[in-house]
Amino acid sequence: MLCDIANVSRGGYYKWLKSADLKEKDYEDYLLIKNIFDASKGRFGWRNIKMRLPDMNHKKIQRIMHKYDLKAKVRQKNPYKQTMKKRMDNCVFPNVLDRKFNQLIPYKVFCTDITYIPFLKNFAYISVIKDIASGEVLSWNISLSLDMSLVTETLKGVSPKLCLKALIHSDQGFHYTNQKYVDMINELNMTQSMSRKGVCIDNAPIESFFGHMKDELDYKSCINFKDLCLKVSEYMTYYNYKRKQWTRNRMTPIEYRDYLINQSQSISVVGS
Repeated sequence: MLCDIANVSRGGYYKWLKSADLKEKDYEDYLLIKNIFDASKGRFGWRNIKMRLPDMNHKKIQRIMHKYDLKAKVRQKNPYKQTMKKRMDNCVFPNVLDRKFNQLIPYKVFCTDITYIPFLKNFAYISVIKDIASGEVLSWNISLSLDMSLVTETLKGVSPKLCLKALIHSDQGFHYTNQKYVDMINELNMTQSMSRKGVCIDNAPIESFFGHMKDELDYKSCINFKDLCLKVSEYMTYYNYKRKQWTRNRMTPIEYRDYLINQSQSISVVGS
């Protein structure tokens, strides 16, 4: 009777009703997604949200984020790369890693690099050494200058036992071609590997880490260098122990490191 009064077909009414129900359900799910998105200050993409809403289909999350224009913040370019030209050609090493990023044994292959963070009217520089297999940040250092101590102190932060016979990959920046750094690598009995000139994807794991760090680190609220150092330290702890990663079985780097070590030991026992 109501369809006759409104001059609409029964099929048209039920089609509209189904669409209305979908919109209402979308809005409830949108509120869940929006709360997580806002809590991350707009830094989380669909993967991070999916890990916090495991019962919601990832395609639905993508659709709702697109529908309501929930876009994660875009990463900035790294001006440090402009200093790569200042390298010593006689200390450039071949690309031994050759994009073999699918490592399964922790503490065998490291990657390292330097990035910048806009700070007050200048920049702060952060040097990081990361284990490629687990994603764990092994050591980091922060400075207001780009002198050699930025990378040498970072290297000193890794236990010599972990460095033994490990491969460490970097770009061809002047820090990593500097003879002082090369000598330190040799003393630790490590193998040095370098990306091809201007090919940042050769060091993708560390580039990805820096991108996520800049998205998630609340550095703009820092009022002095001490405050920035504290924020960076808190983030490194969060990244290693709390930040679950989609490509690492939804585990944190420390959890995935222990998982890989246990897997390796199990295989050894079976083989023996």
